[in-house]
Amino acid sequence: MITEQHLSAAGVKNPGEWLAAIQSACVEFQINTPKQIAAFIAQTAHESAGYTRLTENLNYSAEALMRVWPKRFPTKTVADAFARKPELIANQVYSSRMGNGPVQSGDGWKFIGRWLKQLTGKDNYTRCGNALGFNLVDSPELLLLHVGAARSAGWFWSINGCAALADTGQFEQLTKRINGGLIGLADRKARYDRVLAIGN
Repeated sequence: MITEQHLSAAGVKNPGEWLAAIQSACVEFQINTPKQIAAFIAQTAHESAGYTRLTENLNYSAEALMRVWPKRFPTKTVADAFARKPELIANQVYSSRMGNGPVQSGDGWKFIGRWLKQLTGKDNYTRCGNALGFNLVDSPELLLLHVGAARSAGWFWSINGCAALADTGQFEQLTKRINGGLIGLADRKARYDRVLAIGN
């Protein structure tokens, strides 16, 4: 049984607001062992800054743009034109991939990272929406609601085989599956340990 105490231990800022949605998502996607529950809550809490950041932050400086996307922003002059302009950045870096149209389509901005796992790109919005019965292509803001954010995180967990990794203690591999790398591993693990210590 997931309680507010579990969410608080993971650093969720408003656990009472999220409890029902997280409980429901865990039931729907069979996230039901202590290790699975602790890993799911910890990983999603890290990804979303304690369930407070449900939209990707693209407010990058020129230097950060050149570091993160060197092919898209090869020079300081190019990067300066986009720096601190999130909509322009999204349309530039996410255009013509992940099912998005060209820069002019605005798909990069429409389908930026949202929810507890930062779902990105029209293809992913379409797949997730079809699975959950949401029209996320026309209404991507549904991912910002508690139920949409929690269910979409559960969907991602389920289709990416995260349960088995959690149950077998493969935390680094789980983090790679969720993040693509090991960014924030120590924080993720600390949140996990705190949740797991509570038990069920």
